[in-house]
Amino acid sequence: MHTQQRFAAHEFLETQEAIRTKAAHIELYGVLFAMAQDTHLKDILFNQQRRMLEGYDYGIGLMQGRGIAMTPHTPELRIYERPQVGLKQPSLPAPNPNAAQLSDVSIATIALNLHKTGSAVAMLWACECVDPQIRQYHATSANICQEMAWELFQYMNYKGFYQVPQLADHTMRTMIQAVQPTAEPQQPYQTHFQ
Repeated sequence: MHTQQRFAAHEFLETQEAIRTKAAHIELYGVLFAMAQDTHLKDILFNQQRRMLEGYDYGIGLMQGRGIAMTPHTPELRIYERPQVGLKQPSLPAPNPNAAQLSDVSIATIALNLHKTGSAVAMLWACECVDPQIRQYHATSANICQEMAWELFQYMNYKGFYQVPQLADHTMRTMIQAVQPTAEPQQPYQTHFQ
């Protein structure tokens, strides 16, 4: 029998919310996978759902006092498709308010935004945690979410679904030249902790 671990109220409630949200997203991914047409998108969704299931199980174990089996995660931004910058005849079809089936564009957009939001919220929650294991859980979840968002962005960019506008060269040069580097300090910094 596990000893009941005492958590701070906000970190306990945030972690419960994270677990509930992961459960809902796992089910949503099942629906998105079933609707997806593109095999590459289906592979992405399948692999990401597996990662989400792991995160869900880690959270359950943590809340049940079994500790965290999740190792801290250093983000890895793998390049699957070389992102392209610039617009090439962008178009966005009008949404269908009576759709019975989602397009691959909508599926990828939903999944991308799910992970963008998940990363931001999980990192915010990590910053509010007292318990180091719960803090690690949320920070790791944030890093994994941003990697999954990056993976979806690459897919969408490659397919032309998510094009990235670019500023004119002269505008970028002007903005870069407007920023000045810091001057070297004349004396070493003095600290009050000596």
